[in-house]
Amino acid sequence: MKTLRVARVFLAAMAVGAICLNAAAGAQRPSDPVSLDDLKAAIDNLGRLDYEVRMNAARTVRRAPAAMAIGVLMDAASGHGDGYVRYRALVLLSGFNDPRARDVMQEALGDANDRLRAVAYTYFEHNPDKIIAPLLLKALDREDSEFVRPELTRAVAAYGAFDPKARDAMLPLVDRGQDFFRGAAIEALGDYKAAYAVDAIQRVAKLDGPLQDDAALALGKIGDKRALGTLAELQRTAPRERQPAIAAGICLLGVNCESHQGFVIETLRFSIANLGFQELLRASAASLAAIAASDNPAALATLVDAGVPARDPARAPIALAAGTVAIRNTALALKVLEQREELDGAVLLLRDAFDMLEEDYEEERFFMAVRRAYWEAPEGSTRRKVCDVLIQKLDF
Repeated sequence: MKTLRVARVFLAAMAVGAICLNAAAGAQRPSDPVSLDDLKAAIDNLGRLDYEVRMNAARTVRRAPAAMAIGVLMDAASGHGDGYVRYRALVLLSGFNDPRARDVMQEALGDANDRLRAVAYTYFEHNPDKIIAPLLLKALDREDSEFVRPELTRAVAAYGAFDPKARDAMLPLVDRGQDFFRGAAIEALGDYKAAYAVDAIQRVAKLDGPLQDDAALALGKIGDKRALGTLAELQRTAPRERQPAIAAGICLLGVNCESHQGFVIETLRFSIANLGFQELLRASAASLAAIAASDNPAALATLVDAGVPARDPARAPIALAAGTVAIRNTALALKVLEQREELDGAVLLLRDAFDMLEEDYEEERFFMAVRRAYWEAPEGSTRRKVCDVLIQKLDF
């Protein structure tokens, strides 16, 4: 199943202009301001091999005054001698939500550095720009990096909401190319509720194989009831490992969701309790994540409850599922975490997920959303406590 290979979110990016006032929240104190020299040194350290050094460098950059940080980050993203530093600088720049970042992102679209192109594609996915659409469509003809093309595909899918040429470009990707790239296209079409692609995705759903899960979930996310007949037929004929995704798809269509969600949960629990069902475990965890991301707190709470006490090999797919929900629907994740009596285990599960996902751009957006939620919450509130723990445990 490929539904967890690329985790995305639909969060609004926000500015980080103020220096934090609470040291317990992992913030810089006003007595320890970030100087220009500190900032430049921190950016140089973004490429260090030592994790603690890299982590502290990123924290310093995030807590620098926006007026100082943005220009330095733009320069580093465009011209630093270390390619990885350029990449991290571009990611951190995205979190400041400054309009000047657009030009740097456009320049990165043609960069030889795969990581920079991936960030730029994702930036323009979340910040649609009609001027950029032709550049993205042109890139489809030449972009074949397995680490980058899925990001480009998602960007083009996002433009399908208003650009007929983007829709025309996306449809052939459902049936053409390597399964990995086809799966990314199908997932993106589902996330962007591309009703124009229902017929094409239904054709894939009817074929037994690794893309059947992606297709079933995408049909559910799109929400077009024309797909119900196809999914109902698959319930009768598809292999056992496909059934969680099919049930989740029907649930997402709004048909007897409680029963179908219950089936996915029971399948997850069975797979955890019985060794030798790892494929079924991955399928049920990913399917429950799709239900949860649609703003279903019970589904996410079930994933967290199952993941906290789990040990590998069961823990990894559950952590990935929970982490995917957290970066796709951060507001829901905060709501569920607020309701937990024991918080540390759940946050450590997310830390495991982020270590595996390696989705730096989306994780940066998650970090910014949590930091904003921290400052918006009343002092002493449960919401602020949850955000504080996330900031400390996730090292941002």
